[in-house]
Amino acid sequence: MHQPISALTLLPILLLSPTSYAQEVGPNYAHPLEDLDKDLPFSQPVTFAHLPWERCLSVSHSMPIDIAILGFPYDTSTSYRPGARFGPRGIRAASSREKKGRSYNTVWGVDPFQDGGLKVLDCGDIPITPFDAAHAFKQMEQGYRQVLWHNTSEESRWERPRVLSLGGDHSIVLPVLRSLKEVYGPISVIHLDSHLDTWDPYRGYTGIASEQSAITHGTFFWHASREGCISKGTSIHGGLRTKLFSPKDYVIDKDFVGFELIEAHEIDDIGVKGIVEKMRRTVGDTPTYLSIDIDVLDPSIAPATGTPESGGWTTREVKRLIKGLEGINLVGADVVEVSPPYDTVAEVTCIAAADLLVDIMALMVKDKTGPENIYVKDEL
Repeated sequence: MHQPISALTLLPILLLSPTSYAQEVGPNYAHPLEDLDKDLPFSQPVTFAHLPWERCLSVSHSMPIDIAILGFPYDTSTSYRPGARFGPRGIRAASSREKKGRSYNTVWGVDPFQDGGLKVLDCGDIPITPFDAAHAFKQMEQGYRQVLWHNTSEESRWERPRVLSLGGDHSIVLPVLRSLKEVYGPISVIHLDSHLDTWDPYRGYTGIASEQSAITHGTFFWHASREGCISKGTSIHGGLRTKLFSPKDYVIDKDFVGFELIEAHEIDDIGVKGIVEKMRRTVGDTPTYLSIDIDVLDPSIAPATGTPESGGWTTREVKRLIKGLEGINLVGADVVEVSPPYDTVAEVTCIAAADLLVDIMALMVKDKTGPENIYVKDEL
């Protein structure tokens, strides 16, 4: 039996180098530093999937970026239940079990955190005021453009970083599309949502008191189309099941805004495969943005959202849909409308959102060439 070692006996040993320490105390005593560089699922400051965090929004940042995680803590433009300003924080916390080293995805046949030699960073959140919506939209566009127009080095795989945006209410997509238009021109959108989000703010939509109040999480696509940000005829909704003001809403959606549509119940008739085929046929090889409102999922699966609608798709179905999009010309993506105050103690909504983002990251990593760049201007 070993005799107890006093603190005075240990003091000279602790002053030795790690190698000398191990030799001195022998194999029966653990090396005091051997486990201190480990990152456990529940340890360390919270970033998305334990990715490194850098101040990408600083003009002095010069490190290469291929895929950026960017938070939009904003919910001033929501119409029913607020709380999505905490979405980025909730999604990051729910991603804690995801980490490099245990991240090979058998469905995708890729490790999105390590394969492809890509530089993947968590760029933190854009600082967005909750008090002035007009200024908030300027901040969001400035922050997104700062990352999108990042001065990449020869180490980067793609000419421009691709950004995974964490919402935030769905109106954050308007400044995103404004920014992407400057690089790629009008963007095709694959929009997974229970709602159209293309409503004419001046025809039936309530609460319009000013030009800025006309921009909400239900009208932002209408504005994006009017500004020439959306490629008409090559954009498509999936998962729709909301009530309308009138049938004319679908007419505006198709003829003015430029979307095709798939209602949620169609999955019972044509399955995920049929939905994927329709989406791929619609967007073709055009620059495409994938926007996922978490309320495309049924509220039994994802209750923590601003405007839940029953009869939604399952997480498995949406994950299979994302897999079916492999090979499209994806230029960016988001998961939005996650409102943690309405989540369960098991974080079921935030976990679903985090897992969908990991699949989208795999979709980006599988694309070896990156998006086709169509430049409108060469500098900010």
